[in-house]
Amino acid sequence: MTAGVYLHIPFCKSRCSYCDFATDVYRDSGAVERYVDALCREMRSEPPALVGGQFIDASAGSANCPASDTVGSEIDTIYFGGGTPSLLEPAQIEKIINSVFSVFFAANEAEITMEMNPATVTPEKLAAFRKLGINRASFGVQTFNDRDLKLLARGHDAKDVKQTYRMLREACFDNISFDLIAGLPGQTMEDWKRNLDEAISMEPEHLSLYLLEIHESTPLAEQVRSGRRTPIDEELAAEMYETMLDRLAVAGYEQYEISNFAKPGFESRHNTKYWTMQPVYGFGVSAHSFDGYERYANERDTARYVEMIETTGSAETYREQIDIASETAFLGLRMNRGIDIIEYKRKFGVDLTEKTASLAEKGLIQQFSGRSRLTRKGILYSNEVFAEFV
Repeated sequence: MTAGVYLHIPFCKSRCSYCDFATDVYRDSGAVERYVDALCREMRSEPPALVGGQFIDASAGSANCPASDTVGSEIDTIYFGGGTPSLLEPAQIEKIINSVFSVFFAANEAEITMEMNPATVTPEKLAAFRKLGINRASFGVQTFNDRDLKLLARGHDAKDVKQTYRMLREACFDNISFDLIAGLPGQTMEDWKRNLDEAISMEPEHLSLYLLEIHESTPLAEQVRSGRRTPIDEELAAEMYETMLDRLAVAGYEQYEISNFAKPGFESRHNTKYWTMQPVYGFGVSAHSFDGYERYANERDTARYVEMIETTGSAETYREQIDIASETAFLGLRMNRGIDIIEYKRKFGVDLTEKTASLAEKGLIQQFSGRSRLTRKGILYSNEVFAEFV
């Protein structure tokens, strides 16, 4: 089973008002370098890993993997997430990639994604990233409206978006994904349509489009609580989502997951691993991993993470064995292709026919050729559908 690697880079120019991820403002280059060293050390401290569906011991070797000091899974995706990984210097990215390749067997033509924010890169930096093998850019646009960008405290404007996008193309990035957010406080349907039209006109290969979630302890949550911002109502948010489906379909983007759309052949291979229960090994502060059996996660505080790695080589703070059958069902329903009911019963011994038939009667699930998938109505009420499988 081919795995993926996730690398969390927590540093940002500033903290967005809606963000509840593990992030830190980039202030001290020495602290960043120390973090990079810790990240690389964590990888080298990884225990025996999953190869071909079986755990192996590095000292023993196998038919597929000769004995060595560092034996890891075969991987075909690497994902630099954050934070803003594009703030790192190319030499730091190179150090991290070299550590990945020293621990894991990377497939030819692996998908290597870096999250980037506008106004955080130069043409020279992008050329260096591309030379290091970064072949996919996940680009944090969020909105083309300067008023809303200020609301989100994004630290860039719409002009920066277009300039950075142009630089990406000039650096030969031919696989670019945009992130956009709907349902911002004060956002109208016309605002959202303009965002969609602007994104479509630029022709990225992939679009990730989300409805805003307001998390407790964020500045935006406080603004809403105090009445300074009014959250968008659910009816308008649902209308925005349906408008998105219609416009992207006409523009040639295929929906393959609830929030993700791509031109044919440009689906995110890394993110698909999460939805199809493939192993992903996460490294860095707050990084989550799934090895095929258990899910585990690292310390969320950056300074504490570094201390733990420097002291013990591990920053794991949480581990649980998950209900594979349950998660396969509701994660599979996130995908546009849905789940194969017959294959599911063969694999887990559970017949979902009665449950999916009940959901189909409510118009939430569509059944076809032995498969079940969400309808448009089911997507809008997806949390209620997923609760049936937990």
